[in-house]
Amino acid sequence: MDPATLIGIGLALGAILVSMIMEGGNIGSMFLIPPMILVFAGTIGAAVAGTVMAEAKNLPKSLIRAFKAKVTPPHESVAIIVKMAERARREGLLALEGDVGAVEDPFLKRALEMAIDGTDADEVAEILGAEVDTKRAADHAAAKLFHDMGGYSPTIGIIGTVLGLVHVLGSLSDPNSLGEKIAGAFVATLWGVLNANIFWFPIANRLKRISESECEQMELTIEGVLAIQAGSNPRLVAQKLQSMLPSVEQPQKDVA
Repeated sequence: MDPATLIGIGLALGAILVSMIMEGGNIGSMFLIPPMILVFAGTIGAAVAGTVMAEAKNLPKSLIRAFKAKVTPPHESVAIIVKMAERARREGLLALEGDVGAVEDPFLKRALEMAIDGTDADEVAEILGAEVDTKRAADHAAAKLFHDMGGYSPTIGIIGTVLGLVHVLGSLSDPNSLGEKIAGAFVATLWGVLNANIFWFPIANRLKRISESECEQMELTIEGVLAIQAGSNPRLVAQKLQSMLPSVEQPQKDVA
């Protein structure tokens, strides 16, 4: 689990609460149940209305994935592929058959199985490339749903504030309670803006980043397996795959 999302959201919420306390505000005044229900449920409802049911059902799973997803460092996959390339170079492609069962990455495992089974290289590239494209499209749809929620949330909050002010205008005969009711009305706007910028937009961006990392690793895997299948020199395989890594993952070169 990558803690970046929890740390970021916790830091943002902490900054809001600390600033509110320093200004002499009451934290409890933020947590009014009616506006919170309106903003959360209204935002989710509006987002679901703009998508299809199959994608809406995946919303909880996508939310969990945003917090719990762990992307395997690309250099670990490179090390496995290079090791496989070395053995295939020495003993032939069929020698890898006994090692495939120990591979934890399901995509790499499928790719190696296809290569060992003698599938044509062009077909391997086409089939696995289609799988990457399908995954990228599904991940885009999941991230878009949360991005849409970030767009709807502030507007839903304004709706809640308007409803609260309507209630205030109906209570002008009781001036002593007007201040409290007006403050309560603006809590909906607060939650609408807060949710959009601290929860929904960051989660959407997190899902996009996870998808990018996973798809890049899958593409790296395809290149590596195709190189193994072609019988390429392991050192050239390593150089090619390392050149595809992010700069922070690439081995440092000694400077004379």
